[in-house]
Amino acid sequence: MTTEPTYPPMEESNEATREELRVAREQGDSYGHAIGAMADEDGAATARAGDYLVAFVNENAEGMYMLDDGVLLWREAAPDANVHLEVAVADAGDGRFVPGLRVHVDVERDGKPILTNVELPFLWHPFLYHYGGNAKVPDEGPFDVTVRIAAPTFMRHDPVNGKRYSSRVDVRFDRVAFANGRKESPEGSPRGADAPTAS
Repeated sequence: MTTEPTYPPMEESNEATREELRVAREQGDSYGHAIGAMADEDGAATARAGDYLVAFVNENAEGMYMLDDGVLLWREAAPDANVHLEVAVADAGDGRFVPGLRVHVDVERDGKPILTNVELPFLWHPFLYHYGGNAKVPDEGPFDVTVRIAAPTFMRHDPVNGKRYSSRVDVRFDRVAFANGRKESPEGSPRGADAPTAS
């Protein structure tokens, strides 16, 4: 069940002028453009839920850099990984990316669990900040996906506009087709252990 959408405030206050709110919306417009580009490239399911706009997309499993003892090491997708799960979360009021969230995903088919309570950490991306990670699924689905976003613990500026993100949000996407492959990146170096795989 998807949480009902709410409408976070975007009002002038002692912390935000009309011009500052306009600048925030412009930032959100840019992030929305990036979500649209990702949707065009890989397909995406989007939904409004709580104070957020949530987009779910998946593609072939992929590697990534990770800091290890002060050195960035390339961690290739593990041989058993066959999908990369991505969740983009934007503020429903201004459209900006929302950082610092705890995002979990469940994947099921016909009510039977495929992936349960998989935590997706923040991932830097060249054009779309998102939460994500590699996983192993049995085939291309389609699968039913539930994204859960915990109420964040970070502080919020502004006595008027800071009243947002106060409750957990659930988003359900039904009958989503999954990628089923692995993208290799031979140019990534130096190399470390394989990236983790949720299964």
